[in-house]
Amino acid sequence: MTGSVICDITISADGYSAGLDQTEERPFGTDGGDGTGDKLHAWMFDTPDENRAELERLASGRAFIMGRNMFGPVRGEWDRPWNGWWGDDPTFHAPVYVLTRHAREPQPMRGGTTYYFVTDGIESALAQAREAAGDGDVLILGGATTINQYLTAGLVDELRLHIVPFTLGAGTRLFDGVPALKLEQVESRAATAVTHVTYRVSR
Repeated sequence: MTGSVICDITISADGYSAGLDQTEERPFGTDGGDGTGDKLHAWMFDTPDENRAELERLASGRAFIMGRNMFGPVRGEWDRPWNGWWGDDPTFHAPVYVLTRHAREPQPMRGGTTYYFVTDGIESALAQAREAAGDGDVLILGGATTINQYLTAGLVDELRLHIVPFTLGAGTRLFDGVPALKLEQVESRAATAVTHVTYRVSR
């Protein structure tokens, strides 16, 4: 028995996972806060006890996938050291498959995390993540552009959205370019600064 393929992402009420003008200093662009994601992701850090179940599920993957833009701000060839935003001991403690066009050797980190850099597409990254996860779940963490690719390809079993109550108006938007989907709501919970909604995605 294999686990599920789950996308897990925080979005604004109008569907954006990041604002405009993303830079190394402002990885989430203009989000109405200081640009570091403090407003979009405040539910994780300001009220962790209230959102403990969702945070535990976010960390429960046996393997993870992310796009290069989520991994970091370095573009083009790997012309300087960069090992992600999460420090020497990242929170994943599992293999992380990073989608990129530029090859790089795997990067082991403390705590059991190893970054693998996948240059041959989303299906290859998912196949490697499934093998690594065994009967556990594969979590696709973003950004929205990466999740949109997996949704378009029909490779997602479950979509977990954390919807924060403000709008961005522009930026990187979930569902852009994704064909119509059939979503079955299986769970929802309103918290102080966020609403958590889980959908089952029909292929």
